[in-house]
Amino acid sequence: MRLPTLMACVLMTSAPLHAEVVEVADGGFAVRHSTTVAATPEAVWQAMMYRIEDWWHPDHSWSADASNLYIDARLGGCFCERLPASGGAVEHLRIVFFEPERTVRLNGALGPLVDLSVDGRMTWRIDPVEDGSTVTFTYRVFGVMEGGFEGLAPVVDSVIGQQHQRLANLLQDS
Repeated sequence: MRLPTLMACVLMTSAPLHAEVVEVADGGFAVRHSTTVAATPEAVWQAMMYRIEDWWHPDHSWSADASNLYIDARLGGCFCERLPASGGAVEHLRIVFFEPERTVRLNGALGPLVDLSVDGRMTWRIDPVEDGSTVTFTYRVFGVMEGGFEGLAPVVDSVIGQQHQRLANLLQDS
Protein backbone atom coordinates (compact mmCIF):
# COMPACT_ATOMS: atom_id res chain seq x y z
CA MET A 1 0.00 0.00 0.00
CA ARG A 2 1.44 3.41 -0.98
CA LEU A 3 0.80 6.90 0.39
CA PRO A 4 -1.53 8.94 -1.80
CA THR A 5 0.42 11.23 -4.12
CA LEU A 6 -1.14 14.42 -2.74
CA MET A 7 -0.22 13.47 0.84
CA ALA A 8 3.29 12.48 -0.18
CA CYS A 9 3.87 15.94 -1.66
CA VAL A 10 3.25 17.72 1.64
CA LEU A 11 5.34 15.59 4.01
CA MET A 12 8.52 17.06 5.50
CA THR A 13 10.57 16.85 8.66
CA SER A 14 9.98 19.85 10.92
CA ALA A 15 12.08 19.07 14.00
CA PRO A 16 15.44 17.45 14.64
CA LEU A 17 15.79 13.85 15.71
CA HIS A 18 16.17 13.28 19.45
CA ALA A 19 18.03 10.09 20.37
CA GLU A 20 19.37 8.57 23.51
CA VAL A 21 20.30 5.45 25.38
CA VAL A 22 17.65 5.83 28.08
CA GLU A 23 18.96 3.23 30.52
CA VAL A 24 21.63 0.56 30.87
CA ALA A 25 21.34 -1.91 33.75
CA ASP A 26 22.50 -5.42 34.64
CA GLY A 27 19.32 -6.89 33.15
CA GLY A 28 19.07 -4.86 29.93
CA PHE A 29 18.87 -1.44 28.33
CA ALA A 30 16.49 0.93 26.58
CA VAL A 31 16.98 3.29 23.64
CA ARG A 32 14.62 5.97 22.37
CA HIS A 33 14.45 8.05 19.18
CA SER A 34 11.91 10.77 18.56
CA THR A 35 11.29 13.39 15.90
CA THR A 36 8.44 15.56 14.68
CA VAL A 37 7.40 15.41 11.04
CA ALA A 38 4.92 17.47 9.05
CA ALA A 39 2.75 14.45 8.28
CA THR A 40 -0.57 13.31 9.65
CA PRO A 41 -0.65 10.29 11.95
CA GLU A 42 -2.40 8.41 9.12
CA ALA A 43 0.43 9.18 6.67
CA VAL A 44 3.10 8.19 9.22
CA TRP A 45 1.24 4.95 9.98
CA GLN A 46 0.94 4.10 6.28
CA ALA A 47 4.67 4.59 5.77
CA MET A 48 5.66 2.74 8.96
CA MET A 49 3.47 -0.30 8.42
CA TYR A 50 3.18 -0.66 4.65
CA ARG A 51 6.42 0.78 3.27
CA ILE A 52 9.03 -0.74 5.55
CA GLU A 53 11.15 -1.68 2.54
CA ASP A 54 11.45 2.05 1.79
CA TRP A 55 12.92 3.02 5.15
CA TRP A 56 14.50 -0.02 6.83
CA HIS A 57 18.16 -0.16 5.81
CA PRO A 58 18.99 -3.35 3.87
CA ASP A 59 22.26 -3.73 5.81
CA HIS A 60 20.09 -4.57 8.83
CA SER A 61 18.29 -7.48 7.23
CA TRP A 62 19.34 -11.12 6.85
CA SER A 63 18.80 -11.08 3.08
CA ALA A 64 20.57 -7.71 2.52
CA ASP A 65 17.47 -6.66 0.57
CA ALA A 66 14.83 -4.54 2.32
CA SER A 67 12.24 -5.53 -0.30
CA ASN A 68 12.09 -8.91 1.48
CA LEU A 69 10.79 -7.24 4.66
CA TYR A 70 7.07 -7.02 5.42
CA ILE A 71 4.71 -6.35 8.29
CA ASP A 72 1.40 -8.16 8.75
CA ALA A 73 -0.31 -5.13 10.31
CA ARG A 74 -2.62 -6.74 12.86
CA LEU A 75 -2.51 -8.05 16.42
CA GLY A 76 -0.28 -11.13 16.35
CA GLY A 77 1.11 -10.06 12.97
CA CYS A 78 4.71 -10.58 12.02
CA PHE A 79 7.48 -8.15 11.09
CA CYS A 80 9.14 -10.78 8.93
CA GLU A 81 11.59 -11.28 6.12
CA ARG A 82 11.66 -13.66 3.19
CA LEU A 83 15.00 -15.38 2.51
CA PRO A 84 14.66 -16.08 -1.22
CA ALA A 85 18.11 -17.66 -1.64
CA SER A 86 17.22 -20.52 0.71
CA GLY A 87 13.42 -20.47 0.57
CA GLY A 88 13.43 -19.63 4.28
CA ALA A 89 12.10 -16.80 6.40
CA VAL A 90 12.86 -14.84 9.57
CA GLU A 91 10.48 -13.53 12.22
CA HIS A 92 12.08 -10.34 13.51
CA LEU A 93 9.27 -9.14 15.77
CA ARG A 94 5.66 -10.08 16.63
CA ILE A 95 2.89 -7.47 17.16
CA VAL A 96 1.49 -7.65 20.70
CA PHE A 97 -0.29 -4.26 20.86
CA PHE A 98 -1.98 -2.70 17.86
CA GLU A 99 -3.68 0.71 17.86
CA PRO A 100 -3.82 1.97 14.24
CA GLU A 101 -2.38 5.43 13.59
CA ARG A 102 -1.20 5.61 17.20
CA THR A 103 0.89 2.74 18.61
CA VAL A 104 2.30 -0.62 17.64
CA ARG A 105 4.25 -2.67 20.16
CA LEU A 106 6.32 -5.61 18.98
CA ASN A 107 8.21 -8.33 20.83
CA GLY A 108 11.43 -9.91 19.66
CA ALA A 109 15.19 -9.79 19.42
CA LEU A 110 16.35 -7.99 16.28
CA GLY A 111 19.28 -9.11 14.14
CA PRO A 112 22.19 -10.69 15.99
CA LEU A 113 20.35 -10.27 19.32
CA VAL A 114 18.42 -13.40 18.34
CA ASP A 115 21.56 -15.43 19.14
CA LEU A 116 21.86 -14.00 22.67
CA SER A 117 19.96 -14.79 25.87
CA VAL A 118 17.88 -11.63 25.45
CA ASP A 119 14.49 -10.52 24.22
CA GLY A 120 13.11 -7.11 23.37
CA ARG A 121 10.03 -4.93 23.22
CA MET A 122 9.88 -2.32 20.45
CA THR A 123 7.27 0.44 20.57
CA TRP A 124 6.51 2.69 17.60
CA ARG A 125 4.31 5.58 18.74
CA ILE A 126 2.72 8.40 16.75
CA ASP A 127 1.46 11.47 18.62
CA PRO A 128 -0.47 14.16 16.75
CA VAL A 129 0.96 17.66 17.15
CA GLU A 130 0.17 20.95 15.51
CA ASP A 131 1.06 20.66 11.81
CA GLY A 132 2.20 17.04 12.02
CA SER A 133 3.13 14.11 14.20
CA THR A 134 5.81 13.16 16.68
CA VAL A 135 7.18 9.70 15.92
CA THR A 136 8.95 7.83 18.72
CA PHE A 137 10.73 4.48 18.57
CA THR A 138 11.61 2.86 21.90
CA TYR A 139 13.40 -0.48 22.13
CA ARG A 140 13.89 -2.22 25.46
CA VAL A 141 16.19 -5.24 25.51
CA PHE A 142 16.29 -7.48 28.56
CA GLY A 143 17.89 -10.74 29.60
CA VAL A 144 21.29 -12.06 30.58
CA MET A 145 24.49 -11.06 28.83
CA GLU A 146 27.96 -12.00 29.91
CA GLY A 147 29.94 -8.80 30.42
CA GLY A 148 26.79 -6.67 30.65
CA PHE A 149 24.93 -4.44 28.23
CA GLU A 150 27.14 -1.31 28.31
CA GLY A 151 28.86 -2.10 25.00
CA LEU A 152 25.74 -3.39 23.23
CA ALA A 153 23.38 -0.50 24.06
CA PRO A 154 25.14 2.14 21.90
CA VAL A 155 25.34 -0.27 18.93
CA VAL A 156 21.62 -1.07 19.08
CA ASP A 157 20.90 2.64 19.62
CA SER A 158 22.77 3.44 16.41
CA VAL A 159 20.89 0.81 14.38
CA ILE A 160 17.45 1.83 15.68
CA GLY A 161 18.38 5.49 15.16
CA GLN A 162 19.33 4.81 11.55
CA GLN A 163 15.93 3.20 10.86
CA HIS A 164 14.10 6.05 12.60
CA GLN A 165 16.04 8.68 10.64
CA ARG A 166 15.35 6.86 7.37
CA LEU A 167 11.61 6.89 8.16
CA ALA A 168 11.78 10.63 8.88
CA ASN A 169 13.69 11.15 5.60
CA LEU A 170 11.11 9.12 3.68
CA LEU A 171 8.33 11.28 5.08
CA GLN A 172 10.30 14.41 4.23
CA ASP A 173 11.17 13.30 0.70
CA SER A 174 7.77 11.80 -0.22
